[in-house]
This record gives sequence, structure tokens and C-alpha cells, in this order.
Amino acid sequence: MIKFNFIHNKHATLIIKFSFGIVIKVLLFIFVCLLDKKIDTMDSLILDKKQLIQKINRIAIEIYEQNFQETDIVVAGIVSNGYLFAMMICEELSKIAPNISLKLVKVNLDKSLNIQSEIQLDQPIESLTNKTIILVDDVVNTGRVLAYALQPFLSIPTKKIQTAVMIDRSHQHYPIVADYVGYSLATTFKEHVEVSFDEKRFGVYLK
Repeated sequence: MIKFNFIHNKHATLIIKFSFGIVIKVLLFIFVCLLDKKIDTMDSLILDKKQLIQKINRIAIEIYEQNFQETDIVVAGIVSNGYLFAMMICEELSKIAPNISLKLVKVNLDKSLNIQSEIQLDQPIESLTNKTIILVDDVVNTGRVLAYALQPFLSIPTKKIQTAVMIDRSHQHYPIVADYVGYSLATTFKEHVEVSFDEKRFGVYLK
């Protein structure tokens, strides 16, 4: 009887050890899978905060170099990131060219629609007549958004209309070429480029 219990306990111990080994292997397998998934979905940093600020400053300088004789410049930003980008350009331009009168304009449109959406400006279009206009967005993909956003400015006489983008993905399907580009990036349509002006995540990311 004692011998039988000893054998029985020995077998039970072996079964427990075997089962414990299987559980450990399963947990390790799950951990590796989750780690691989996390790596696959991890964003790749293209431009960090310092680099992004340098690009903004350089674009502002280029705008001034091509428009230093102007007395008025309208910087029109497409919501939402395009408008934030336009604000930063205005801030830098005000330092570089305090003699130029700057007007910041917000361009509201729905980028998610495949057809032209209603476009609204936060300034009367008549107040922009005969001025130099810089249309700003964060990323240009096919050029569709920039092409649509130009519509209200084409309805009035202007001195000049130029475009500025932080990232040019070079997938132009429309006859739009940005005059000022922070960074040109060759990507596939499946990839997503994010320009973040959030203080905790300031930079450009490829997903």
C-alpha cells in the first residue's frame, strides 16, 4: 500500500510538472505573438520634434524669400493639422518679416469625402482680394484636398496663390504641386503618415 502511494504520488508529480511545462510554453508563445504584433503596429518616427521645427522654420524662410516684396500675406490652413501648421508658419514669419501684414485663415472642409465637400472660411472671402495666399496642409497624398481647398480663392482676384505642406507623399492624381515642402516621402497607399503637433507626440510618424 505504501509502495502504491509512492508510485501514485510520483506519477502525479510528473503529470503536474509536465502540465506546468505546457502552460509555460503556451504563455511564452502568447507573449511572443503579442510582442510581434506590437512591433508590427509600432509607429516609425520619421521626424522628431527638433527636426519638425527646423522644417517649419525653413518653410517660413522660403516663403519670405519668395514674397519679401509683399506687404500682405494670407496664410490659409486646412483643418485641423493644416491650420496648426499654418499658425506655426505665421509665428515664424512674424519674426522674420515684421514689416509684412499676416492674416491667418481657417479652411474648413471634410477630407473624408471622395467628392467635393462644402468649404467654409473663417474670414470673408472679399477681405482676401488682391493678396498673396499661401494654402497650407500637413500632408499631400493625391492632391485632391488641396485642389478642392483652392476653390474659394479662385473666385476672387489674387496676386499669387502658393501651397505649402509638411509631407509630400508623391501620389499626385491632381495637377497640384506644392511650392513649399518640408519633407518628401515615398510610401505605399496602405501606409499612413501622421504629422502630430501634440506636445507629447510632436513629430512625423509612418504607420
